[in-house]
Amino acid sequence: MQQKEANQLCSMTEAETHSLWTKDYLRAWSCNFLIFFAFMMVTPLLPLYMKDSFGADKHLIGMVLSGYTLTALVSRSIGGFLVDSLPRKLVLTVSWIGFSLFFAGYYITTSLALFAIVRTLHGIPFATTCVSNSTVAIDVTHPTRRAEGIGLYGLSNNLSTAIAPMVGLYIYEVWHSFDLIFGLALGSALLGTLLASTINLRKRDIVPNRKPISLDRFFLIKGWSQGVCIACFATAYGVLATYLAIYCKEQMGNASVSGNFFLIIALGLMCSRLIGSRTLRQGKIVENATFGVAFSVLGYGSFALWHNEWSCYACAVIVGLGNGHMFPAFSNMFVNLAPSNQRGTANATLLTMWDVGMGLGIVLGGFLAEHYGYEWAFYLSAFAQFFGMLFYFALAKGRYIKQRLTEH
Repeated sequence: MQQKEANQLCSMTEAETHSLWTKDYLRAWSCNFLIFFAFMMVTPLLPLYMKDSFGADKHLIGMVLSGYTLTALVSRSIGGFLVDSLPRKLVLTVSWIGFSLFFAGYYITTSLALFAIVRTLHGIPFATTCVSNSTVAIDVTHPTRRAEGIGLYGLSNNLSTAIAPMVGLYIYEVWHSFDLIFGLALGSALLGTLLASTINLRKRDIVPNRKPISLDRFFLIKGWSQGVCIACFATAYGVLATYLAIYCKEQMGNASVSGNFFLIIALGLMCSRLIGSRTLRQGKIVENATFGVAFSVLGYGSFALWHNEWSCYACAVIVGLGNGHMFPAFSNMFVNLAPSNQRGTANATLLTMWDVGMGLGIVLGGFLAEHYGYEWAFYLSAFAQFFGMLFYFALAKGRYIKQRLTEH
């Protein structure tokens, strides 16, 4: 025990000699904030946009919005392949340009069919931008600060998740202008494109002697059990992220409740990540994952049972604290299961399984909401989180402990 504590202390001392918040890490962190600021400003309001502009019902909303997730799902693996096979700065820049341009496409969506096409295709650059940006963030982080850096990198997601929905909902309620919302998202994406172009990366040798096309270049096979867990957790979140705003407007008569929910959950995420960053630096990845998974189940289960405004906010706190420990831990698991020349694939696998879950949450949640009511959609959310917890304890936790790489 004393030897273990001495090793942890030595590791922390070495980590503290290397700065985490370098200029390039801060740029990658800020770019990630801008990706999700643009994304989260638009996404929670799209069900309202489709209903107000095209008269779409709940089931049709779910089907149309799932197209974005499906293209992102396919593109994640391709993005990981490209990031590991081509210069990462090139992939990052091209992805950002495409991600930005599609926001301008929302201005020409004069019909539901055209909107569905633009929204679906937008999933391609979104997926590759997320994969390339997160991989670049890992590359510019010193190995001794990597676990902590991965955890704090997600703070940018949380901060944008706290701010963007509130900004979008405020614009919707005050000006009822989707054009203004789309324009602000476009501006955020263009700023991210400019900032990404300033990140400095060391020249990286492309690893030769690998088969041109093989499954492990698109999917981290060793991480499949962690991927199942992530898919379950994403299903749970996908229901809330997609249908909470329209539920609050129709059932509670106050769409701003969903904005407050996203704010509280994001604040919980940020606090939890800051608390967990020190234990991640100590290598306590499994401990963080275990706490986060168990706590998140409590939050989603409570949300499924109580649907008034204050219980909604209480559940947001619990989910935020749980997810803030859980997601950085799982991100580290994927990275620690992959050699350095497969970091893009590892990130792509995590995000691909997230897209699988989000897609299931959107489609199944829309079906249940249309035919049985929103309560059943929220039951689905709780069940998915509970199943993910069971799978984690039964299989994923043990497989990670056996297969993780200590030096990579």
